[in-house]
This record gives sequence, C-alpha cells and structure tokens, in this order.
Amino acid sequence: MYIPLHLECSSGVSHDENSPGKPSRDSGDESEGKPGISRILSSKAEAWIAKKGLSWPWGWPWSPNDQENELGQQKSYGVTLVSENQVSETNSTANNEASGSWSSSFNVNSTSSVSSSGSTSSSAVNKFDVDSDCMDYEISWEDLTIGEQIGQGSCGTVYHGLWYGSDVAVKAFSKLEYTDEVSLMKRLRHPNILLFMGAVTTPQRLCIVTEFLPRGSLFRFLQKNTSKLEMRRRIQMALDIARGMNYLHHFNPPIIHRDLKSSNLLVDKNWTVKVGDFGLSRLKHETYLTTKTGRGTPQWMAPEVLRNEPSDEKGDVYSYGVVLWELVTHKIPWDKLSSVQVIGAVGFMNQRLDIPEDVEPQWVSLIESCCHSEPQSRPSFQELVEKLKDMQRQNTIQVQAARAAAAEAGQKEL
Repeated sequence: MYIPLHLECSSGVSHDENSPGKPSRDSGDESEGKPGISRILSSKAEAWIAKKGLSWPWGWPWSPNDQENELGQQKSYGVTLVSENQVSETNSTANNEASGSWSSSFNVNSTSSVSSSGSTSSSAVNKFDVDSDCMDYEISWEDLTIGEQIGQGSCGTVYHGLWYGSDVAVKAFSKLEYTDEVSLMKRLRHPNILLFMGAVTTPQRLCIVTEFLPRGSLFRFLQKNTSKLEMRRRIQMALDIARGMNYLHHFNPPIIHRDLKSSNLLVDKNWTVKVGDFGLSRLKHETYLTTKTGRGTPQWMAPEVLRNEPSDEKGDVYSYGVVLWELVTHKIPWDKLSSVQVIGAVGFMNQRLDIPEDVEPQWVSLIESCCHSEPQSRPSFQELVEKLKDMQRQNTIQVQAARAAAAEAGQKEL
C-alpha cells in the first residue's frame, strides 16, 4: 500500500524554472504561509544526509544541477539516433564535436582517467595491463570509423561508428570502468540483452563496441510518441524487459543492473526491447552493500537505495515498476521535483507516482507490486514474466473475440 503524490507531470519540450530539476520555489502552500511540498521533501532528505555526516548528494559524481540538466536534455525532442548501450538522450545542440561527419580522430581522453591535455607519460601508456578477458574480444582501433557523439553513459561517452561496414555503438571508458564492464558483458548472450561485439584495448582509446539500434531508447520513443500504446505492444515491451532482467538475475552469480530506466532500454528495428548499459551493474555477492558511489538516477531508484541501505535484485524490480508507469503515461517520472526532493518523497515519505485512473487494473497491480515499499514483497522477474505472458494470452483472446464479433456484425449487415 502506498500514498500517491498527486503531481501533474508534463512531457513538454521546454526546460524552464519549473521543469523536473527546477521546481518553483513558490509551489505548494507557501503562498499561505505554510511550507510547500518541495521544501518539506528537501528538508527530509537534507536532514537525513546531515545526520549521516554525508555531503550532498552522498558524494555523487554529479551536482544537483548536472542531474537536472540531464533530465532537461531527455525532455528535448532534438535527439539523435541512439545506441544500444546509451544511458541518456542527448540534445542535438550539444551532442557532438564531429558534427555528424565520419572521423577517425576520435579521442576519449575527455571521458577517461587519462589527461586530455596529452601530457600523459609514455610509461603510463605502454604499461597499461589489459585484462586477458578483454584480449579475447579485441577489436583493432584501425578497423573502426568513429562518427558523432550520440549519448552520455553512466560510465562513458557513446559514439556512432562503423566496423567493417556495420553500424555499431562505441563507448569510451576509463581503465577501471572499462575492464569491469568488458568482463561482465562478454559473458552475456540473450535476445533482450545488448549484444557485446568486442573491445578496443589501445591505451587512451579504451572502448567497448556493441550493436547499434537506430530506433533509439525507450525513453526517446515514449517522449516522441504521445499517443497511448496499444495493450498488445505495451505488454510485449514489458515482457522483453522482464525477460532480459530475469536472465541477468538468474546468471551465475546473479547480476544486479542498478541503473534500470527507460533511457537504458533500447528498441531494435523489430520493436524488440533490449537492456543496455551495464556500467553500474554488479554481481550479487558484491551488491549486498550500500551505494557509496551514489551513481544512478533518483527518479528510478528504489527507496532503500535512496536511503543508502543495502540492496539486492529487488531494487531492479522497483525501477522496472517506474518503467511500467512510463509505458502507460509517456511522462518523465517526478518531473516537477529535483533529485534531492525525489529522495525525500520516495525514500522518506513513502510517496509513489500517481497512476492515471484510466489504466487497466492488471497494469496498476503490476506497478504497485513492483513499487512496494518492502523489497521482499516485490515480485521476482520470473514471476513478472509469467504474469505478463498470462496478460498477453488474455489480450490475444480479447482481440480475437472482438474481431470475430465485428466480422459477425458485418455479415449480418450484408
């Protein structure tokens, strides 16, 4: 059971002072001399942070304004084609220095631990030790043609590229993040998981090569298509995601994604949805710990994660519930609140996204079960797959019955 927070969300393209990251200072009841909801949410989270002796926001790599800008960019319709491992949509006015032309002058220094000034010592370059796992899937840098920047991931920058004539996505990394993601992704093979194709191990040009999906992210699709998805497609998309996540959670050992959101879900030419970006993913035995790095996006994060408590795969289930909400609303979650206010609302005030009244009861039930306050009360992805398959069968029967009734009515008119 949760208490809905009745905030009207908007999917408009403008990002002004009252957009997701910058709610009005005069919101709520402040005009009547009472503290507004924004101030209450902020104070709740800030008080907890101060009590724990932490700095805002738990030493996260972004400042509040950076996160607000990310959501602001996601709201823009001026987005480029996106790759399978893209994490966030980018604004067309800020997405590339290559200006759309193919170029082999790609330099990842700005996104890696190597200095962009070019002052890196030769010893640092020559002594870079590449994990043997990376070497097994090595792609020669000279075989890649790099194009425009198409996204900013959780742990790197994404570029559109060509590899022997095939469109690919190229994600640039720092050394540590690179080896972690390669060692994880090289083992994953599933129709609903981003296809890992190989890795470039050249120092200063560390990157991962994956398939390129021109339809882009689910976030982009939902923001560009405001008309409600028909039930059949919505169920299939939700089922694709659940199958991909179920595969990860049943891996040996299980893999926790930790950054599941619509901009990390990519759609292929056949409308199949695939799970991408494993920059924050961890094996389960490493995941029963607090999120000290603070990475992730608060709007999709589970309450226990926002409170910096130990978490497991049920945190992914909560994030999935937010994606289900996006599938029926085509809106950005908590777009009237800043990151710190989301932490206060979801993590400390037990608030949940308001579900429209016209949403089907079975879909409402799915969202509510996934977003349950108690992690162990949330379903597993295996259970979600079974529920969605049952919903798919029921929907097929209903559609067939409707068609038969329409055909019968047409015959009578003749």
